[in-house]
Amino acid sequence: MPIASLDEIRARVGSEIGVSDWIAVDQARIQAFADATEDQQFIHVDEAAARQTPFGGTIAHGFLSLSLLSRMAADVMLAPDTLKMGVNYGFDRVRFLAPVKSGKRVRGRFVLDSADEKAPGQLLTRHTVTVEIEGEEKPALTAQWLGLLFI
Repeated sequence: MPIASLDEIRARVGSEIGVSDWIAVDQARIQAFADATEDQQFIHVDEAAARQTPFGGTIAHGFLSLSLLSRMAADVMLAPDTLKMGVNYGFDRVRFLAPVKSGKRVRGRFVLDSADEKAPGQLLTRHTVTVEIEGEEKPALTAQWLGLLFI
């Protein structure tokens, strides 16, 4: 995570703070997620059956794409130089817009919407994140993600 002062972070409110590296979403990753979550729906794990659907093959779970935000954030989210720890505080909004087909790569585009003191020593941030699919016009998802930073 890039380190910045609180003033620098507040000055970036309303702007794009960065784009993460690409992350491969292959069948092994999809299967591991299916195993961890016990969501074995055929569109994720049965390549032959999934080829018969409008998707033309297996696709990632929407929640897999969403869970990759943590990895994407490590590339771009601004961390105050006084950071003690940060926690996921939830989402104001999540929309799954397009399936991520097995073998595709995704990345996150982050815009810092707000950075406000929630309580003394706590900074509540909100980012609009768009998860892009390499080579496709429509993004996989968009979300308004909240983080609570203890500073």
